[in-house]
Amino acid sequence: MSNITMNINSDFETAKISFNDFREIILNDYRLAMESRFVSLLGRKEVLTGKAKFGIFGDGKEIAQIALAKVFQAGDWRSGYYRDQTFAFASGISNVYHFFSQLYANPDLEADISSGGRQMNCHFSTQLLDSSGNWLNQTLQKNSASDISTTGGQMSRVMGLGLASKLYRDNRNLDYLTYFSQKGDEVVFCTIGNASTSEGVFWETVNAAAVKQIPVVISIWDDGYGISVPNEIQTAKADISEALRGFQRNGDGNGIEIFRVRGWDYPALCEVYEQAARVAREQHIPCVVHVTEITQPQGHSTSGSHERYKSKERLEWEGDFDCNVKMRHWMLQSGIAQEDELLAIEQESKDFVRDEQRRAWADYHKTIQKDLDEAIGLLRQLDEEAVELPLRTLQSLAEPSLKEVYSNVRRAIRDLRTVKSVKKDALLQWFASKQEKNYDRYNDKLFTDTQDSPLQVDAVAASYDGDGHLVDGREVLNACFEANFKRDERILAFGEDVGKIGDVNQGFAGLQDKFGELRVFDTGIRESAIIGKGIGLALRGLRPIAEIQYLDYLIYAMPVLSDDLASLSYRTKGTQKSPVIIRTRGHRLEGVWHSGSPMTVLLGGLRGLHLCVPRNMTQAAGMYNTLLRSDEPAVVVECLNGYRLKEKMPVNVGDFTVPIGVAELIRTGKDITVVSYGATLRVVQEASIELEKMGISIEIIDAQCLQPFDRTHLCGKSLAKTNKLLVVDEDMPGGASAFILQEIIEKQNGYFNLDGQPRTLSAKAHRPPYGSDGDYFTKPSVDDVIELAYEMMSEYNSVEYPKLY
Repeated sequence: MSNITMNINSDFETAKISFNDFREIILNDYRLAMESRFVSLLGRKEVLTGKAKFGIFGDGKEIAQIALAKVFQAGDWRSGYYRDQTFAFASGISNVYHFFSQLYANPDLEADISSGGRQMNCHFSTQLLDSSGNWLNQTLQKNSASDISTTGGQMSRVMGLGLASKLYRDNRNLDYLTYFSQKGDEVVFCTIGNASTSEGVFWETVNAAAVKQIPVVISIWDDGYGISVPNEIQTAKADISEALRGFQRNGDGNGIEIFRVRGWDYPALCEVYEQAARVAREQHIPCVVHVTEITQPQGHSTSGSHERYKSKERLEWEGDFDCNVKMRHWMLQSGIAQEDELLAIEQESKDFVRDEQRRAWADYHKTIQKDLDEAIGLLRQLDEEAVELPLRTLQSLAEPSLKEVYSNVRRAIRDLRTVKSVKKDALLQWFASKQEKNYDRYNDKLFTDTQDSPLQVDAVAASYDGDGHLVDGREVLNACFEANFKRDERILAFGEDVGKIGDVNQGFAGLQDKFGELRVFDTGIRESAIIGKGIGLALRGLRPIAEIQYLDYLIYAMPVLSDDLASLSYRTKGTQKSPVIIRTRGHRLEGVWHSGSPMTVLLGGLRGLHLCVPRNMTQAAGMYNTLLRSDEPAVVVECLNGYRLKEKMPVNVGDFTVPIGVAELIRTGKDITVVSYGATLRVVQEASIELEKMGISIEIIDAQCLQPFDRTHLCGKSLAKTNKLLVVDEDMPGGASAFILQEIIEKQNGYFNLDGQPRTLSAKAHRPPYGSDGDYFTKPSVDDVIELAYEMMSEYNSVEYPKLY
């Protein structure tokens, strides 16, 4: 472990630059540190006075982050957390104006360049896409993955961001991707608070980085606490670098380099970061820089005071060892600066920050004021008593908000419901146009919605040679993956058992031998790191297929999937994308484990990802062909019990496409519309045979995708014919079946075509016991489908269909 504690030396004769130049650098660094400190102080005041809702700041870390920014180069990546404001200012990722614009939640992307008002302050992001969704040249800018608030959540994607550099360095077939890398010289700089290292995702990532030897520098800002909880409770030995010592490299083996440096020691910080960045960049060795003796002058956030849990002695120490104070003392003692110079810098910094804060507030206020003035003008024209109260309310607002503007306008519209006039029509037209504007401000870009969206990919039917050659379903998938790997060098696949044996169900069998270990490889059992690897690789222009072995294991990675990947396009307002494909398998299997079908968990947590549920491997292959030609993330859930079922091998196995979000009519019928997906679709098909003998004709629709669901409204059209609806799946009661009901009944206006109660048939509210009997009594069976369909017909016509029980 490298433990840097330099003695201060004012002898600069051997420096490569002149003393005056060196002095100017240091003074500029101090100016930046003071600007950032005043940002924190003023930002807190803006929250406490009510102009902003919440604030979290990076005070106490200024000097360390300035040193870190010195080695951050064009093409490099940051994956950080919400205390990196000084680093953002020093590297040019953000500035004071953008910071305050984000603090006020300005929905203008030119003001809050990181999120367009969608994230709280100190959540930084750089634009990776142009207005059409095309990649910008990442090698010409300093890149930052969009921050998330999830504790330690920034760790997972580090694996993919760093692995991309390794692949770009080692795989010469990727040399043409010059927008993303200069032969793998890029370093990933990750920052994390000391308390967050207690999270499992931190250890997953450090372990994986040590194994793969990726170029990452992880900075751990250690202020001794996690909110109010001290290191003694957080970390073994109360010291994270000591706890990490087992990862330290020895000899030629893999591992990490660990550096330890104090957060107020400016020269030592500069030296440490120069060393760590060089090791990571040149040798692709991961490094951890444990920055100790950090202070947090204003406490954790604006939601509380650190004086509640820190002793008087600790608070006094923090005052003495504040990094800005220590740097100031060093400059005075070393003769680098005089008192009057520093006082001038401090006053200029304070004035600059105040000016930028006022500019940001004025610009934010203009956004509101325009809509406010227009609303007042339209209401004034209405000579109606009903508008007096909302009009007076709007005219009296001291600190207006868009919420107040539109709440009062909507109130006026409700109170004018019986009034007919041209002026009211003008108000309604204005409100409708503003609804579109507000959707753009607050609701758009859940998906990137570019011309490369999977919803824009042309449908190409599977074609067959004669009657088609029957093979195991897994062979269709295998052939599909092979064809795509040949077509596109950017595609790679990884996961537990994916490499050597070609995954547990042989979908990638033999592909590592054909395409090499750089493109098809195994990982350890670490689901969060697998998904994070996919996110980072996709951010850097590659096309990863990240495999999670079973559907229930996907839940281990839900924080990464939900908080990071699913919200990425939305929280960056479409300026970042990560088109990773998550491949997994689930649905029908006997036993408590690997048999759950928690689609409602995915539907609830993964809005922002396409959720594909193919009924067989041919449909899955067509979906992969579509997704690998587009630019949005997706989860594909293959049927676990379908790999050895016989299917026809398409002659265009790597080229045919299945449209995303388009349901398919499997069987025509006239009595009941039955909607299903995945493994239960075969159950419904089998039931239809006996139902036909009983005089009941069911129309079967395969949903194929749950997100998006049935874009062509096939279900609604079928319901208009049959007037009865049954949804069958093996999620728990009220899960995906309830979601499908809402889509058909509400969005497709299916309610108006019903002549009976719509029904759902799902699994019981527990996982199935082990064995075939447990499965039969837990999940929808053929008997269940037959009898429920018959019951629906009996309710409709009890004479022709007398009750069974």
